[in-house]
Amino acid sequence: MADIRYLAPQSLDEAIGAFAAAGSAARILAGGTDLLVQMRSGVVKPGVIVDIKKIAEMTAIKEGADGSFVIGAAASGMALYEHPRFGKVWPGVLEGINLIGSKQVQGRASPGGNLMNGSPAGDSVPAMIAAGAIVTVQGPNGRRELKVEDVPAGPGRTNLKPGEILVSFKLPSRPSGSSDAYLRMIPRTEMDIAVVGIGVSLTIKDGVCTAARVGLGAVAPTALLVEAAGKALVGSKLDDAALEKAAEACRAACRPIDDKRGTIAYRIKTAGVLLKRTTAIAAKRATGK
Repeated sequence: MADIRYLAPQSLDEAIGAFAAAGSAARILAGGTDLLVQMRSGVVKPGVIVDIKKIAEMTAIKEGADGSFVIGAAASGMALYEHPRFGKVWPGVLEGINLIGSKQVQGRASPGGNLMNGSPAGDSVPAMIAAGAIVTVQGPNGRRELKVEDVPAGPGRTNLKPGEILVSFKLPSRPSGSSDAYLRMIPRTEMDIAVVGIGVSLTIKDGVCTAARVGLGAVAPTALLVEAAGKALVGSKLDDAALEKAAEACRAACRPIDDKRGTIAYRIKTAGVLLKRTTAIAAKRATGK
């Protein structure tokens, strides 16, 4: 194996400088739970590894005065699980993040790595999309923001520009009567890759859904925001007709493949079933029932 330079910068500027200078030879190490596997299998052969876990902003979890959260891209799933407030405000996002690997992996794996890996089946991504999360990225030309759903470009690819690093996720403050949920279908009972994954975030006031977002994963080249599904739920009391309309929107958004985990037909049907189940859980949480 060729020599690999390992860098552990203390500041974001230093990290961006090193990452940009190395060009396509560089890889970011957030948790390493994907990168190290890819290196071992020979899929990825980096010349430079830039470890961002020693940069405070990258691992911070901050709750704003308005109830919003900013999560560093390299914050671990376990750190979010142990946070006293995050799981209460965003239980669905936490569900998605906590499905990234085993308990042992959770101590390292991060939502930033899950998103930047570019897998259509990344569990935290549909949950983040449903939450309306915004990411901050920074590169040689400064900072910019992107919606989570605009980051993936296809399997293994993102829309970040050369030299840009994912810095953090911002999850908005929530009106009362709001909650979320994430469910996935997997062939085995543990530690498998999603056949379908759905995140639903909604707000309910006086029994009526006033806002809804639906994120759908593992059924297209990238995780998707299914706007038609959210619109189908808004204005309803989440009755059977509204749920079926939202489920149909999810089925229509699917562009899946046949693989060893599931057929195209199975994935499309499952997307509709999971939409209804996930919405029911989110609604129960939102109303405190």
